[in-house]
Amino acid sequence: MKLERKHYLSKVRRMVVKIGSSLLTNGKAGGIQSRFLGNLARQIHQLQKRGMEVLIVTSGAISAGLFELGLSRRPKEIPVLQALAAVGQSNLMHAYERMFGKHGLKVAQLLLTWDDLASRKRYMNARNTLTQIFRHQIIPIVNENDTVAVEEIRFGENDTLAGLVAQLVQANLLVILTDTEGFFNEDPRLNPQAKLLSDVYHLDSNLEKSATRSNSQVGTGGMVTKIAAAKKMMRAGTPVVIANGSRNKVLVRILAGQTIGTFFHPIMSRAGTGKFH
Repeated sequence: MKLERKHYLSKVRRMVVKIGSSLLTNGKAGGIQSRFLGNLARQIHQLQKRGMEVLIVTSGAISAGLFELGLSRRPKEIPVLQALAAVGQSNLMHAYERMFGKHGLKVAQLLLTWDDLASRKRYMNARNTLTQIFRHQIIPIVNENDTVAVEEIRFGENDTLAGLVAQLVQANLLVILTDTEGFFNEDPRLNPQAKLLSDVYHLDSNLEKSATRSNSQVGTGGMVTKIAAAKKMMRAGTPVVIANGSRNKVLVRILAGQTIGTFFHPIMSRAGTGKFH
């Protein structure tokens, strides 16, 4: 039996929201987009007052570093990326603190590498830390630790990280905010007649092939990584929404059950054996 998205959304008490670099930074204006962060903070404040716990997985450290140093293209060399992340991470967190503080929200930074989640001890330490952060009604801001990660232990992009963190904190929902309306049956950049899929109950090979890689100069993911994350979360029993983060009150409207973006329905209960690995 196919359940409506409202069935799942009515049960959400803890959610993970992944923010893409394209929403946080602007190649033309440069720097971090305070207006976007302000709108995000306003929505999270509203949700927190309803008793919702929200964790943010943020991109943007490297892209913030790019703009800080006046570079237009993302380099490929790991040491250069690490240096850019070191420059950009402090700017990124300062922007979160400033914009969220205007709404009375406190934020906490947590940087992770693959080693942190592959090690049982570190995994539990991260979970315990986040549990305490939630208990004090603080918004966790999670990012990959690009300043020390090397090629062998990098998540590669934050869509994968968001899925791992959603399972770490046992979230009821993963929302991936990006600069597109959701998941289309074909690449809308190549076919203007491509149709937005409002609901996905099963990801077959044909649908997966329609996902396209990012051509962004600041990001690394694209729809391919988002679909891979959604597929694993569906199997683990957690719904996923991919939506345009620029839409007015997008998080509030998603949780109200409005048909926004693409909703990926779970294909097994949380009691099942699906694992995000």
